[in-house]
Amino acid sequence: MVTIRMYKRDDAGVLHFREALYDEDDGQLMLTSGPVGHEGSAKVQDAAPDAAEGLLRAFTAASEEDGYEEIDPEEQHWVIVQYALKTATGTERDRYLEHKATQAISSYFLWRGLGEVDHTEFVPRRLNIYCLVPDVNKAVAGLKVVLRDPLLDFTKLTIGSAPVADPSALKQRYPLPAKRPFTLA
Repeated sequence: MVTIRMYKRDDAGVLHFREALYDEDDGQLMLTSGPVGHEGSAKVQDAAPDAAEGLLRAFTAASEEDGYEEIDPEEQHWVIVQYALKTATGTERDRYLEHKATQAISSYFLWRGLGEVDHTEFVPRRLNIYCLVPDVNKAVAGLKVVLRDPLLDFTKLTIGSAPVADPSALKQRYPLPAKRPFTLA
């Protein structure tokens, strides 16, 4: 899959996104756009692999003309979804939770320009899901919505964030007030 995600702020300071996603397996190009945090409008078209590269270049050029640009990862934030586990290494149920939560977050974020799931990790007694996001507050609000699904164990959930440029500056975002410092390990 090839993804191009670009952003711009309007005169009122609202962050907007445009995203092009090309799925080689399906031969489809999906374009989404709208204000970050709100479900965007989408357009899907069939595109052969040899035509997709040109379409993606045209998308990038048109977006740049309209003032959109990619945000450097160093200017973004990590939002970390953390689940408490019953065992030190995690069970088969925890791996299922990792898969389902990652899918749910990825889909929700895709339609709203909130960023992407970058990677996951199991550490002793915790599952961490790292999301790279341009707007922490909107990403956290979105996570609290999408992870309310009964299969996604909302009661064992903690959310923290840190700038990509300073991962040691972890701050708990949910639940508040924090009863203890948010840590990754």
